[in-house]
Amino acid sequence: MGNARSVLELTPEELALQLGELGEPAYRADQILHWVYKEGVLDFAEMTNLSKELRARLAAEYSIDSGREISRSGSAGGTLKLLLAWADGVTTECVMIPAGRRRTACVSTQVGCDVGCRFCASGLEGALRNLTVGEVLAQVLAVKNLLAPSGERVSNVVFMGMGEPLANYAVTVEATRRLNAEWGFGIGRRKITISTVGLPKQIRRLAREGLQATLALSLHAASEELRADLIPWARRLPMGELLGACRFYLEKTGREITLEYCLLSGVNDRKRDAADLARIARDLRAHVNLMMYNPVAKLPFARPSRAHAEDFLRDLRSRGVNVHLRESRGLEADAACGQLRRRGEKA
Repeated sequence: MGNARSVLELTPEELALQLGELGEPAYRADQILHWVYKEGVLDFAEMTNLSKELRARLAAEYSIDSGREISRSGSAGGTLKLLLAWADGVTTECVMIPAGRRRTACVSTQVGCDVGCRFCASGLEGALRNLTVGEVLAQVLAVKNLLAPSGERVSNVVFMGMGEPLANYAVTVEATRRLNAEWGFGIGRRKITISTVGLPKQIRRLAREGLQATLALSLHAASEELRADLIPWARRLPMGELLGACRFYLEKTGREITLEYCLLSGVNDRKRDAADLARIARDLRAHVNLMMYNPVAKLPFARPSRAHAEDFLRDLRSRGVNVHLRESRGLEADAACGQLRRRGEKA
């Protein structure tokens, strides 16, 4: 089964072509993909509108590799993180985040991360490999099946897990198309967010894809010097070039950009940081999403107090910025990127 072709890697056209070689009509592909994406079925034996003979043949030649759950952790607020193992033994994380009526799947695009943000657990060992389209979709499928018993569904998807989505560009774009496709998950394009530390060439390229996804820039520092210190990749990504690419995305797509900003106590949460951040946000007409840092063992950063975070929020609002403080979801769930994976590797 290790060499079996995963259905999750295939489009309807690709699957129909392969099934045609088995003497099956093209509509079988639609039936199979309906079972997988709409019903969340992971076993060919349960696809009851297919003949027993075909089900057996599919099981012999194909797989529905949704990853093997290694562990999970949850928080009182309902956030649930899964650690999934893939066929080659590597692991990645995905998270189900509840907020009001929304149920968001936060997915990874790489095993580890090469960006090396100094405050993040994901990049402590670098990136081992890119995930495939099927492995990205499998994470959403895992969250879908997690929600199914309660009658809930995945309403939003964010590429904000482990890895840099635009460093795995082709997979991120294709996965986004399949998330939106009617034959796939059927999730609205504007309910899909692609987060990036900021690769200017890829941002400009993404603007031309016609995806209409939300672009979230992981800014985390509003001065070039501080950002280069916190995010090693930023040393080769000049702020002016990066913000120019974001302006191009805004102009090309008409989609508001979100600036992700993780508050690190005493590092990027001072008055002058708020002033610098406000200038960037106004220039891009961007929404700012503040987060309070989830501490990572052995990293020299601390979480600011709630009161201090709210002061920073008010400061930004007084400067005309559209800003929200994202509720902390999952301190108990090892919810910061990479924490559950690190805990699993040390177990």
